[in-house]
Amino acid sequence: MNWKRTFAVYILGLLAFGLAFSSGYFVRAYFYPSLSEYPIWNEVRQILRANALTDPPPDPALEYGMIRGMLAVYDDPYTRFVEPARTELDSDNLEGSYGGIGASLERGPDGQVLLYPFPNSPAAEAGVQDGDVLLRVDDRTLTETMPIDEVVAALRGLEGDSVTIIISRPPGDTTETFTIERALIPLPSVTWRLAPEDERLGIIKVNLIAASTAEEIEKAASDLDTQGAQFYALDLRGNGGGLVDAGVNIARLFLSDGDILEERYRGETPNTYDVRQPGTLSEIPLVVLVDGNTASAAEIVAGALQARGRATLVGQPTFGKDVIQLAFELSDGSSLHVTAAQWSIPGLKTDIGTSGLIPDVRAEIPTDGPDPAILAVVVYFNP
Repeated sequence: MNWKRTFAVYILGLLAFGLAFSSGYFVRAYFYPSLSEYPIWNEVRQILRANALTDPPPDPALEYGMIRGMLAVYDDPYTRFVEPARTELDSDNLEGSYGGIGASLERGPDGQVLLYPFPNSPAAEAGVQDGDVLLRVDDRTLTETMPIDEVVAALRGLEGDSVTIIISRPPGDTTETFTIERALIPLPSVTWRLAPEDERLGIIKVNLIAASTAEEIEKAASDLDTQGAQFYALDLRGNGGGLVDAGVNIARLFLSDGDILEERYRGETPNTYDVRQPGTLSEIPLVVLVDGNTASAAEIVAGALQARGRATLVGQPTFGKDVIQLAFELSDGSSLHVTAAQWSIPGLKTDIGTSGLIPDVRAEIPTDGPDPAILAVVVYFNP
């Protein structure tokens, strides 16, 4: 009887293994189809390899091109593929800081990369000087055709880690090597000033909706208050958006109560963001400046304040982007941004996706001379 039991266990084990193997195979085939399922693509590749005058582009360029072609057919302007260097820089911008040496980069007249260290930065303290030509970053030798994004990404890394650079210094073109410990370098998303047309008006310019932006706005308002500002303009012109959660937090700064945003993912119950307690800036006199490049999370801020009657919008109709992208980092550091949800603002009378936000007060686009929108704000607060 023992040999029968052993045989039965053996057979069951084989069946279990076969079931697991076949299940895994079919799951992989379903979710990760082989290129063999695209016979026309394979046929074209073989023809190119056999007949084209030049060789096909090397990986990963060929693979990246295939991805972009697939997304083009997908026909969604906001679902996009981003290569590794740009993914890293975009991520740093949205975080509001990065680990780096603290220097700006520019292309010289001959295509070389020039360094300009920030004051008191690790680069400046190490001895890097304005106009030094960057030749090498760790084991990467720079070329004139290397995208500047790749050079910037190579210089960045974890705070506390070191990077070794080789530079050439004009006019003698002597070379020097620096090993520099990366530090946390802030990337401010907000600047502020008093309006020269009326120094009671504090202008808070928001360039990007990043994780640190709400805190930066609070700092700006506090500093402008000490300078004598009595009313404020939140300038969102040219702001293409950023993080949805950060946009909600900015709106919360200026609101006392109410709903801000409703977002809807496919097959899920809508999720509503509201104001839990009065914001620290909920009482300041406020106008919001917008234009045709005010989009996405910046429209969430402006739309929520308009819908709640909290602020007057001045400027031009906004871009009209009412969808949310999820960013998926891929194994090589690139990323895929997929449109996954749509949002709306409770109480708003306009359909943002159709017409954008319609300003309460129209102002011309600035050209030379005084800014028409700022002049309109001065008039608004001094009727």
